[in-house]
Amino acid sequence: MAVVVLNENFEKTSESLELPASFKDINSHNLYLYVKSYQAALRANSASSKTRSEASGGGKKPWSQKGRGGARAGSKRSPVFVGGGVAFGPTKRNYNLKVNKKQKALALKFAINQLAENGQLFVVDSVKVDSGKTKDANKLFQNLDSKSALIIADSSDEQASRAFSNIAKCELAGSNALNGFTASRYQAVVLEKAVWENLTKES
Repeated sequence: MAVVVLNENFEKTSESLELPASFKDINSHNLYLYVKSYQAALRANSASSKTRSEASGGGKKPWSQKGRGGARAGSKRSPVFVGGGVAFGPTKRNYNLKVNKKQKALALKFAINQLAENGQLFVVDSVKVDSGKTKDANKLFQNLDSKSALIIADSSDEQASRAFSNIAKCELAGSNALNGFTASRYQAVVLEKAVWENLTKES
């Protein structure tokens, strides 16, 4: 599978690179499991309510057992009272879903292969925006002719980071941010050559 090589202006050149065979014929279920696990880990898990045993008050019986013509009650902590505990309310739980290292790697490879098949995987020598201006970074993004793009740099560059930070559908990130979830979120992915070499070397 051919991967398009870009010049410093993010324009396509006649050069191309070949995606290793290990990126092909991978089951899409690996990406599904990883994305499911990734999104589960993002959940706030902050919804919580007190049961009747956790609610405050309720030391005294609200009224006598008999004689008033109403239902008996033993504690103000009961869910039927305002300020009492909540019956069947939400409580904190563990949403984490385990995905092993091999599946994580397969998920990334599948996502990368899909991008290559669609002609939306690019390699560039380096990502530079010397001016640090958003308009110059936007020109690079527009040259990709994609609705959204993830640009992965091997090392951080303050000028480039500042320039890309205000573009809504384009993100510049380090190599540690590249995974199956992030690669599948964007229509196009641009890798610096050093990142590409590390990615294909590990395979």
